[in-house]
Amino acid sequence: MSQAYEKVLKARDLKRISTIDIIENLTDWFIELHGDRHMEDDKSIIGGIGMYDGQPITIIGIQKGRTTRENIERNFGSVGPGGYRKAIRLVEQANKFNRPVLTLINTAGAHASPESEETGIGEAIAQSLLTFAKVGVPTLSIILGEGGSGGALALALTDEVWMLENSVYSILSPEGFASILWKDAKLASKAADVMKLTASDLHELKVVEKIIPEINHGVPLNRDVILKRTINDIKAKFKELSQLDVDTRLANRNKRFRSF
Repeated sequence: MSQAYEKVLKARDLKRISTIDIIENLTDWFIELHGDRHMEDDKSIIGGIGMYDGQPITIIGIQKGRTTRENIERNFGSVGPGGYRKAIRLVEQANKFNRPVLTLINTAGAHASPESEETGIGEAIAQSLLTFAKVGVPTLSIILGEGGSGGALALALTDEVWMLENSVYSILSPEGFASILWKDAKLASKAADVMKLTASDLHELKVVEKIIPEINHGVPLNRDVILKRTINDIKAKFKELSQLDVDTRLANRNKRFRSF
């Protein structure tokens, strides 16, 4: 098994740090907001308003479950049109009231089903990208586990994108890549190497700005240590981004993605 595919398996671990963990450790209080004002409340997306150190913040995160029941409720972290429309609503609200936006991503991909297609999954993802591209408030995305395809990118058109060390970010799964390219999903380990989907690969390619360490000298770091460092880094980054004027932030964001 390749080292890259080992990272894929670690990224899929249901015990990984989640959106709820970040919210509970970052905010003094948090109010979850529900519904997209069109059709539904997609529970794979947790979104709302919180407060930390006297600073209001909008947090939007994809949440997987840790049990079969939770996974079914959260649709295994696969977001449908209603989830992205909920995210759009919250981002627009944050922009109106000048709140920074933090997005937390852990998804194998958007919900692929006839129902999603019928209710406009492609349009919802496109509108989410447009919305993130134009908002003037500071924005930051963190890949916590899997960052799969447009389902992840829809929440990651932000000022900076970070990854946990054992997370992955890719156009599709290694199994899907291997099935398309070599007609054999069993070659997923080989595909993972070719795809350059690990945090170190993507940092080298300048697709992400920061890797959050999960290992120290070969030893996994304590979960609480990772959370504490992540929270401190989030606070410092939003303080830094808030010192830039809106035009500069938008220009930097545009330059960041056009450089790809």
